[in-house]
Amino acid sequence: MTIKSYAKVNIFLKITALRGNFHELNSRFMLVKNLHDTITFVPKQKSDQFSLEGDFGCQTKDNTIYKVYERLKNIPKVEDFFKNYKVVVQKNIPEFAGLGGGSSNCASFLNLTNKVLNLNLSIEEKLQITNPIGSDIAFFIHQVNSANVSGVGEIVEVFEEDLLDIKTFTPHIKCSTKEVYQTYRKEFLNFDKNLADKLMGLKSDKILEEFNSHELNDLLPPALFLYPELSEYLDGKFFSGSGSTVFWI
Repeated sequence: MTIKSYAKVNIFLKITALRGNFHELNSRFMLVKNLHDTITFVPKQKSDQFSLEGDFGCQTKDNTIYKVYERLKNIPKVEDFFKNYKVVVQKNIPEFAGLGGGSSNCASFLNLTNKVLNLNLSIEEKLQITNPIGSDIAFFIHQVNSANVSGVGEIVEVFEEDLLDIKTFTPHIKCSTKEVYQTYRKEFLNFDKNLADKLMGLKSDKILEEFNSHELNDLLPPALFLYPELSEYLDGKFFSGSGSTVFWI
């Protein structure tokens, strides 16, 4: 009982409005099929304790897999199953890197649990479970290669295009998503709604041919402000999410 939990990149990320403490955006998410974690359900000695194993950069209670389990365990057969099985995650996706590893793990765990236990949860029901955990999870719940994502990440519209051969590099720089967004709001607040809307209609390969990383990702300026050493890794490459990963085709 195993599932691959793929990384993603943001082909573009344009902030279009503020919604309280949140930021509304237009973005294109695309899976990176050559980079994934692996989630496996492994038999264990029976225990009431939920068991999660993996090389995580956070405590178990803060892990997205644990959070979604906490929202599922009121279903009797879910709690019973995980008394007899542990969750083992082989981590390959760098953390704090703009690749959506935690969101992908959360969605993949839920999708595998749904399949193995025949829960028959609809996409809408899965989204109700995961939306309080994180808005980026919605993209991974849909299990598509490419999508336009808007709102605060909860609106996912499949975008029909070929999956690109994306290569990634993540420098040893841990970007704080919270600090990058706060710095954007304080120092770089600007909405280019026309470009944001235009990009939603273009294919990803065309976007990457016609625009540069500064035009495509509104979080790049605040990330460079906080972590100026990022600049040495850009050189014709593109910037995913709030960083620190750069990518190219």
